[in-house]
Amino acid sequence: MQNKPAAVSARKPAQKRPTYSIEAVDNALVLLQLLRDTGTLRLKDAAAELGVAPSTAHRLLAMLVYRGFAVQDETRRYVPGPAMGVGPAGLSWTKLLRTLAQPHMELLSARINETVNLMIRVGTKVRFLATVEGTNVLRVGDRQGTVMPASRTSGGKAMLAELDLPLLEQLFRSSNAEIGGDTIPDSEYPAFLRELESIRANGFAANFEGTEEGVSALGMALHNRQGQVVGALSVAAPSIRFRAVFDAGLVAALRETRRQLEIDIAANPAEPD
Repeated sequence: MQNKPAAVSARKPAQKRPTYSIEAVDNALVLLQLLRDTGTLRLKDAAAELGVAPSTAHRLLAMLVYRGFAVQDETRRYVPGPAMGVGPAGLSWTKLLRTLAQPHMELLSARINETVNLMIRVGTKVRFLATVEGTNVLRVGDRQGTVMPASRTSGGKAMLAELDLPLLEQLFRSSNAEIGGDTIPDSEYPAFLRELESIRANGFAANFEGTEEGVSALGMALHNRQGQVVGALSVAAPSIRFRAVFDAGLVAALRETRRQLEIDIAANPAEPD
């Protein structure tokens, strides 16, 4: 009679540190874990966590930025980049923002029968937190979880338009922007600033096939009770009917939705900030 094989434990043994570990690789992976779990990381905290000099931590973080695993916001903190697969949407205030926005997005989408998006800005990128699609056969699809350049999306431009010039310079003209591939060329930067000035004057931003062929959108920034930008709403439609939607009162409809949502944001004791 053959002996029965011993039962395999359902619990995996604790992982042991490889004897062949490469310190620089291990340090980079530790930084990825910190970004994933905390959502934000300062240079001095990264250096302290790794037990290395700030210059060493800066080089590691610069490589994560270069490969898209991190981005640096205007406060010089590092946050998860698009290559992480997960972004800062796990932070508590973004969950709250999405919860507050959902019914307003549904009402607006039902009113205009087009796709409505909610997004936040992380450095030079926007992350789409939620989408409510219209019911037209030809419509813009779900963008939830998508990461796009803020300078090309309507909602992203609406948020960028409320930043001071020094912050814009840091985002798009600094050495860090160059490392991350976010630099706006000298030949395009003056036009970019003029567009942001026009957005501030009009109170909304437009995107005419800037992110996808055949798709146009209109976006507005969202604010908390202190007037700080916490996100943006946008309405996206196929370009072939965007003008008709715009002429039918899109700006007024989106502005009213924003007004109602900002009331809810301001009234919430744990409002986004």
